[in-house]
Amino acid sequence: MSKQTAVITGAGSGFGLETARLAAQRGMNLVLVDVQADALDKAASEFKDVEVLARVVDVAKADQMEALAAAVQERFGAPHFVFNNAGVGSGGLIWENSLADWEWVMGVNVMGVVHGVRLFTPMMLAAAKADPDYSGHIVNTASMAGMLNPPNMGVYNVSKHAVVSLSETLFQDLSLVTDQVHASVLCPFFVPTGINQSHRNRPSELAAAKPTKSQLISQAQTDKAVSSGKLTAADVAAMVFDAIDYNKFYIFSHPQALAGVQTRLEDVMQLRNPTDAFADRPEIGAGLRAKLRAD
Repeated sequence: MSKQTAVITGAGSGFGLETARLAAQRGMNLVLVDVQADALDKAASEFKDVEVLARVVDVAKADQMEALAAAVQERFGAPHFVFNNAGVGSGGLIWENSLADWEWVMGVNVMGVVHGVRLFTPMMLAAAKADPDYSGHIVNTASMAGMLNPPNMGVYNVSKHAVVSLSETLFQDLSLVTDQVHASVLCPFFVPTGINQSHRNRPSELAAAKPTKSQLISQAQTDKAVSSGKLTAADVAAMVFDAIDYNKFYIFSHPQALAGVQTRLEDVMQLRNPTDAFADRPEIGAGLRAKLRAD
């Protein structure tokens, strides 16, 4: 894959950094994008044997993403791989999320992917039209929260469901116009990537209010779940490249979690109310309810 180019958002840590490492092993040019300058600089310094374009970008900002796309086009031409990976997390009862919470999470998790798709897909399609040997692939990072609706993390769920829907539509739309550009959606479960500490990069203009009880509980639960993850970000990045190699759309880090997806779809098909998210672990549900209902 020498002379091919990979654009990776959220490249300073987690899935993004591990994706960059695997792309470098395949000899690709790297476009590394992150909002955290020190993490990005450290990541970029790793790669000595491939060309690297590193840019500090807030993926939620249209003008910054447009400038990035122009820089990629000028330096490398159309990319062959685009990993719309940047993401942030926030939880709590859905009515307790502030407008700033919604704007921050939806801006990064949804609009970051939107910008990546709307800016790089036309470049890739143009390259495919000009070169019958060109092949491209777009991978959008969602979450198992985009396939399920775990309670007390509504704003994150909404954002990741949007990414799944966007990606499924992208897959279908691409199939109408080309056989050379493809799409996948990554739905990881709890993997230690640092997303549970994403508030470190929250912009000052969208600063969080004092956290509510439900938000503090959600943060504690997420910290525990993420830190206990058995799979690493490197493991998941390898799964992503395997999926690209075999042109697979859905990428699940924890296939066992699909049982919950099946239950959700059965709820829909049978017109029944959503199944208790803690039906298999009632002690966890009871504990959460007790904490939230306590004065």
